[in-house]
Amino acid sequence: MMVQTAPKTYSFDDYLNYRDDSDFKYELFNGKLIQMPPASGLHAEILRLIYDILKAEIQRLQLDRVVQPGTVGVRTGIRKSRIPDILVMTETQRQLLRTLPSAILEEPPVLVVEIVSPNNPEDDYRYKRSEYAALGIPEYWIIDTQELKISILTLASGFYDIVEYRGEDIINSASFPELQLTAEQILNAL
Repeated sequence: MMVQTAPKTYSFDDYLNYRDDSDFKYELFNGKLIQMPPASGLHAEILRLIYDILKAEIQRLQLDRVVQPGTVGVRTGIRKSRIPDILVMTETQRQLLRTLPSAILEEPPVLVVEIVSPNNPEDDYRYKRSEYAALGIPEYWIIDTQELKISILTLASGFYDIVEYRGEDIINSASFPELQLTAEQILNAL
């Protein structure tokens, strides 16, 4: 008779100290390690575009912010930690992050951006949405290449208000109000 063992449940500290011999990144969701799949080519191009545009906008306006591409985690619960595709934080948060053994924020960043994975869109539309709202992240972008839309969620009274953009619609970001970027430009990584 074969005995199966239950999958290990990880605490946040276990997650911080977890190491394997792979190059994979992991998120923590309800105590379970979730391996992040490699990005598609379009995903990588959209990530690069958003990173470059937000970095240039921060520099142009001389904002006290820093943009990070998929390298900084956000603790969203007791046994939850996410790694957004793009994260914008304050300079104060960046300075604090430099002193930590793991690059994981426990305070809400200014903005997070997720590019929807075709294999599990529910993660970005449902789970991360509720986690990011509960943490108090003021603005959350969902870039969906399958549905050809950009959703910008703005926190109001603990819940996100959502506006969807398609085609030639110019996105409206509370964090970057002078940004002149269409949904089509983002979705095509132009």
